[in-house]
Amino acid sequence: MHRGKKLKAVPIFRSEAEERTFWETHDTTDYLDWSQARVAVFPNLRPSTQTISLRVPAGLLADLKVLANKRDVPYQSLMKVFLAERVVRERALRARQKRARRRTPSR
Repeated sequence: MHRGKKLKAVPIFRSEAEERTFWETHDTTDYLDWSQARVAVFPNLRPSTQTISLRVPAGLLADLKVLANKRDVPYQSLMKVFLAERVVRERALRARQKRARRRTPSR
């Protein structure tokens, strides 16, 4: 930050949504002296999770357990990996389809 620049006061926000909207439209360098910032490390943070109940065919569950055992991981963890990989693939597919539609001239 340029020395001597007078910083603006950070407003008091009534809600997290109000604060989020403010920072989406304002530059933090007008309000904070980033030259004084330090790197923060949060080693114990975990993504929030939600428990669900999922019915799967017994044969599919048995196959998943075999695959998980071969990889020496819990089958629930393997299921999460498989689901995450598929979601990434589906998003990429949708993005490619969207780009292709934009390139196709309308009739």
